[in-house]
Amino acid sequence: MNMTDPIADMLTRIRNAALARQLRTSIPASNMKLAIAKILKEEGYIKDFELVKDNPQGTIRVTLRYVEKRPVVTQLKRVSKPGLRVYTRRDDIPRVRDGLGTAIISTPKGLMTGRKAYQLGMGGEVVCYVW
Repeated sequence: MNMTDPIADMLTRIRNAALARQLRTSIPASNMKLAIAKILKEEGYIKDFELVKDNPQGTIRVTLRYVEKRPVVTQLKRVSKPGLRVYTRRDDIPRVRDGLGTAIISTPKGLMTGRKAYQLGMGGEVVCYVW
């Protein structure tokens, strides 16, 4: 099956697993998805992730994080879509939930949070919002 937006599929799988109170979810691997999973772990939204080489593409196994039986991830929103790309300059990087959330931005130096991109003085494509 041909998938037009694999990043949206990843975010949806994580969102659905959190709503269903699942401990883990599996996602087909890619370099961009691994970078997003790394940012989610660094920011404390997921507990852990690992790359499982069960087929040529591989699978990312994400372990979700819960606090008092409630998922840490409450919203994952895809911003830049294949049909409508959203770019931002350094001065226009969005603040998600007045700084309580995280914007993930694709810059020339790779994927990073909006705060880090601002500190490095870079803009880029706004991939998604997490809170």
